[in-house]
Amino acid sequence: MAFASLGRTRIGSAVFEWGRRTYIMGIINASPDSFSGDGAATPEAALEQAQRMVAEGADMIDVGGESTRPDYQPVTVDEEIRRVIPVIGRLASAIRVPVSIDTYKLEVARRALDAGACLLNDVWGLRQAPELAVLAADRRVPIVVTANQRGQQVANIMGAVLAHLDKAIKSLLTAGVPRENIIIDPGIGFGKTVEQNLELVDRLGEIRDWFQRPVLLGTSRKSFIGAVLDRPPQERLAGTAASTAIGIARGADIVRLHDVAEMRLLVRMSDAIVRGNWSRGA
Repeated sequence: MAFASLGRTRIGSAVFEWGRRTYIMGIINASPDSFSGDGAATPEAALEQAQRMVAEGADMIDVGGESTRPDYQPVTVDEEIRRVIPVIGRLASAIRVPVSIDTYKLEVARRALDAGACLLNDVWGLRQAPELAVLAADRRVPIVVTANQRGQQVANIMGAVLAHLDKAIKSLLTAGVPRENIIIDPGIGFGKTVEQNLELVDRLGEIRDWFQRPVLLGTSRKSFIGAVLDRPPQERLAGTAASTAIGIARGADIVRLHDVAEMRLLVRMSDAIVRGNWSRGA
């Protein structure tokens, strides 16, 4: 099955051609309460982790300083800046792939871009800080907007996700963000039931087709996998693999992962089957 090309997006010095292959986003948690238990305690530890991920096949690195698990405790802007800015500065000067900042706070995002980040990843899809649209436009950086249903009672999950993303995209375009700089995320785990998360992975292609924008999929180690398989976060690799492979088959353009080494081969094999994109020994 071939997926329509959605053009290309420049993120930092790298150009991503949507539809040609699936790209890998490696996760760096600079928060001590990460649900997956893999937080990096120091910038040096984060750099070591990021360098390993890049060597394993990550195309970009996403840095976050606040846990987004369902029962997370928000941190102050100052604390989040203290956690992420040294890490981003260290990574941006030392690794060859783009660095993303996972935040919904305007000042954290601004400081992260100053430190060398070149992609904004807003897990609230502009619901918490609409001003992120203006920042993305002014700095001419791409932005990921996530459909986040936390705090809502949703019966029709596809309708809710499409409505949230549609509103966010319109806000970005109005602010002056070029369409090619917009990436969308259905928000697996953000205010959805287990059944709704499973439905969204299965219907990912409909979201991509509806908006004609690249889709980021993040299922790695998430609680809906734990609910289905009855496994703690560190034992959810098989569930992550299954949901990622099916997501790629449905058209995911970026997969956000903790376990890059293990999942790189899955991504390559999935692309070979779905996109006919393979080369011997690559």
